[in-house]
Amino acid sequence: MVRKILYVLLLLGPVTVLVDRLTDVGDIALFVLAAAALIPLAWLIGEATEHAAHHTGPGIGGFLNATFGNAPELIIALLAVNEGLTEVVRGSLTGSVVGNLLLVLGFSLLFGGRGELDRESSLTSFALVALATVLFLIPAIPGLEGDPDRHSLAVVSVPVSIVLLLAYVGVTWLALRRHRQLHLTQEPREADVWSLPVALAVLGAATVVTGFVAETLVHSLEVFAEDLGLTEFFVAAVIVAIVGNAAEHGGAVVVAYGGNIKLAAEIALASSAQVAVFLIPAVALLSWLIEPLALSFRPVELGVLGGSLAFTSLLLFGGQSSRWRGALLIAAYVVAAIAFFLAGDR
Repeated sequence: MVRKILYVLLLLGPVTVLVDRLTDVGDIALFVLAAAALIPLAWLIGEATEHAAHHTGPGIGGFLNATFGNAPELIIALLAVNEGLTEVVRGSLTGSVVGNLLLVLGFSLLFGGRGELDRESSLTSFALVALATVLFLIPAIPGLEGDPDRHSLAVVSVPVSIVLLLAYVGVTWLALRRHRQLHLTQEPREADVWSLPVALAVLGAATVVTGFVAETLVHSLEVFAEDLGLTEFFVAAVIVAIVGNAAEHGGAVVVAYGGNIKLAAEIALASSAQVAVFLIPAVALLSWLIEPLALSFRPVELGVLGGSLAFTSLLLFGGQSSRWRGALLIAAYVVAAIAFFLAGDR
């Protein structure tokens, strides 16, 4: 039933593009429509990636999942770079990491209840996020004084990004070796698997439509924030971050509700680590094709990121899940969102 609804909601993508191009609808309505349209598109990209991975094997499949699974966030970030909205870019990326660590994982534990987690995999994800947080200090500290977007900080961000990407590649390779005998996701039945050309065609089409919808989202973001009395930073760090991860959010909660809390936690934690050590450095490097982006995150971003990591790792250090742990994580996300709200724009 849910899949049928998502297929119907895919019509929101072209509808959003047509409304943006052919009508004079206000920016608030456009932002809401574009945000809603990104949710089924994110799901379809994940669906097509899963079918493509069935044909390519775990190695290339993992690469496809990392690349296209984060396509909405990547496209939103690069479009915001092109618009000069650097605070929006950085806010949406750190907000994504925090959202996965607290909100997605929290709802997964709340719906999944008691269970045992993959402790080794969880600690690996925590370590990757910790590594990224520490390395982000290199451009962030000098960015506290003067222009945080100055060219010298963008240059410093390049080696930081390269180190993080190398860490991502190395850890992913080791994880594939560890899990090669395990099936962390249920393979679709042979009769239900799309052919590789169909999967790649759907992947390409969904990514293109996502690009147009994300363009509408970014263009309407400033007016949306202003009209509602919200800062662009808060909208990016909370609303845009949640929308960009919609498919992973829903997927993790559904899996947890179905009783597979170990997989649900894996989705949430692996997604947070993937954004930290893959998506953020990828955006920083690709931004040089448009306008160099400095990873000069604000103190509130690094503080919330570090606090979220410490709180989550303490709760899950023993490798056990429970509903009360999930409730605490959700409460912690509310605190993080309030911190983003009070921080305002620079």
